[in-house]
Amino acid sequence: MSATAPSPESPATDQLTVVLIGNPNTGKSTLFNALSGMKARIGNFPGVTVEKKTGRYRDDEGEITLVDLPGTYSLSPRSADEMVSVDVMLGRLKDVGRPDAVVCIVDASNLERNLYLFSQVRDLEIPVVLVLNMWDLATRRGVTIDVDALRERLGVPIVTTSAHRRQGLDELRSAIRDAAARERIAPDRVFPQPFYDEVERLREWLAERDRDGVPTYLLERMLFDIGGESEHRFAQSTSDELPTYLQQARQRLAENGCRVPAAETKHRYTWIRERLDGIVTRTEADTVTASDRIDRVITHRVWGLLFFAGLMFLVFQAIYNWAGPFMELIEAGQEAIAGSIAGALPPGTLRSLLIDGVVAGVGGVVVFLPQICFLFLFIAILEDCGYMARAAFLMDKLMTRLGLSGKSFVPLMSSFACAIPGVMATRVIENRRDRMVTILVAPLMSCSARLPVYLLLIATFVPATSLGGWGQGMALFAMHLVGALVAIPVAWILRKTFFKGETPPFVMELPPYKWPSPRVVLHRVYDRGMAFITRAGTLIFCTTVVVWAAGYFPGDHTELNAVTAEIEQLDAAAPLDEAGEARLAELEATEHRVSGRLIETSYLGQIGHAIEPAVRPLGWDWRIGVGAIASFPAREVIIATLGTIYSLGGEVDEEDPGLRQSIRHATWPDGTPVYNIPVAFSIMVFFALCAQCAATLMVIRRETNSWGWPIFTFTYMTLLAYVAALVTYQVGMLLMA
Repeated sequence: MSATAPSPESPATDQLTVVLIGNPNTGKSTLFNALSGMKARIGNFPGVTVEKKTGRYRDDEGEITLVDLPGTYSLSPRSADEMVSVDVMLGRLKDVGRPDAVVCIVDASNLERNLYLFSQVRDLEIPVVLVLNMWDLATRRGVTIDVDALRERLGVPIVTTSAHRRQGLDELRSAIRDAAARERIAPDRVFPQPFYDEVERLREWLAERDRDGVPTYLLERMLFDIGGESEHRFAQSTSDELPTYLQQARQRLAENGCRVPAAETKHRYTWIRERLDGIVTRTEADTVTASDRIDRVITHRVWGLLFFAGLMFLVFQAIYNWAGPFMELIEAGQEAIAGSIAGALPPGTLRSLLIDGVVAGVGGVVVFLPQICFLFLFIAILEDCGYMARAAFLMDKLMTRLGLSGKSFVPLMSSFACAIPGVMATRVIENRRDRMVTILVAPLMSCSARLPVYLLLIATFVPATSLGGWGQGMALFAMHLVGALVAIPVAWILRKTFFKGETPPFVMELPPYKWPSPRVVLHRVYDRGMAFITRAGTLIFCTTVVVWAAGYFPGDHTELNAVTAEIEQLDAAAPLDEAGEARLAELEATEHRVSGRLIETSYLGQIGHAIEPAVRPLGWDWRIGVGAIASFPAREVIIATLGTIYSLGGEVDEEDPGLRQSIRHATWPDGTPVYNIPVAFSIMVFFALCAQCAATLMVIRRETNSWGWPIFTFTYMTLLAYVAALVTYQVGMLLMA
């Protein structure tokens, strides 16, 4: 049995900090939500992409702060992101503090595999509560566990729960208080004595170099994790002597029969099997479960893929089409608010700011909510019922060829509807390298915002009768395919440069199927929606206002305001006689002409003229350049911008015949046409590959907790788009010659 260690200073009983940790698919997040009442604060730990989720609840003795760590199979940190969990439990993060207890959640029906993480948590010498979750499912599967005997052997409080049924919560709250008040228990000695001797030698070696006080667990990790984050962190302060010393230490361990890293797995599982001997029994009814029978079809290499394809079609149909009416409703509300402001204020700077800056900025945030909510509704259902693990298993073989994992498939496919929910959906990917690469290539998928650009240029320059009537459809299909094809080499390059390392073997437990909890599902949808609004919405709004200001100033809008005011007076006096109709048409033409002149002389127009030499090799003039810059908040803005520049007004859409006519007849100063088929495809290829979406970049900023990655994304995608557009135009002109 374990020995009792001296108790540190007792925590304040009125307020405790408790960390929740567990393997993926053990119901950890469900338990967190049940304890905290689904009132959680979500952010990121400083400097890393790891999500920080905290919640609180009160009991008779005071307040408990819960910290929900990402699901993990072990505490072997190999990156800064993976190190966060260890730092949290060692009390090395100031914004969390030292935890008073750890709740380790395991799947009651799979104790042997789950207790590996528990054995590492015990080595941290923190009071632990072991939660055997999914107790009802384990019972139905014929699993019997002698909890009292297991409690005696492990020397920690053990509670059985069924989180999705909210069973066992009171017992868990009581156990948390009991554990925090207990004396800390020194962990069992799992490894041979030579290993602990090497740990002490390493401690002395570091102390000689003024690095004393290193936690024992980090010393153990330095020995076990070859090239891990613990070694990297301390190597910087030991003049690069540490890697050499550790290599020699591991050699000594190997000579003593403790070869690293295989020794850790071997000895931990030996310890686990000894503790479980005679504790867990299974009936023969457990050999073939209902989940096993379903998996024979769901994970079949043919039927499973067909089922997955149909399910993904349903998901994307929901994101693309079902969300449409809700998005239209939001846009209608946006137009109604803008109309109310226009009726209450005279034309001028304030009205333009409110309508084109504030209302457009808020609308540019809220309009994405339906797609985000639909995507996360499906993700939450699939995760909670147990299918998401099967989907990742099915797609892993394909995604591994790209250097990714099966879990990258759903976020990437979701990005065809909108990259914003796609990027946010990467939170299902535990491996940091896979998650980061998926985030960085997701914007290459051809989202729905690019569609207006494709429709305008294809309808204008690709004859409907080309290729036997299939020309326009094939052109549209090709544009949607460009980004996906380019993403393959981009992902490969990213894995060979910024995110080096072998793709980890696909390790995932297939949880038993269960009915999803409506409470959990709806909370996750609400959680993700609010996270988008509060964390990315402000940045999107600010970007919209900045672009509005660039397109509005420094021109004198006196004439435009006067013309707009007279137009509104005539509209209010309708019906008009013949003279009134003629005057209205004259004023609208003047409004369009003045608007075009103002945008040309604005800061945005000046930038367009300045970059014209750079875009001329693409076949573009300054007007196309302005449209590309103005569409930074949202790609589809280019349509309204071109409408304004060509004196047609900003209300035109991609089907407007006047806009198509103006584009077709636009000329250079020497009278030659600006647009032709190579120019049209040059623009479409640029928009297919560029990062013309501030909302996506802001979400990347929030998801990576760094400005560096959205800047990198914008830079690499813009350069990629420029080169591809250049090649498209130049090759197209050669073919036309």
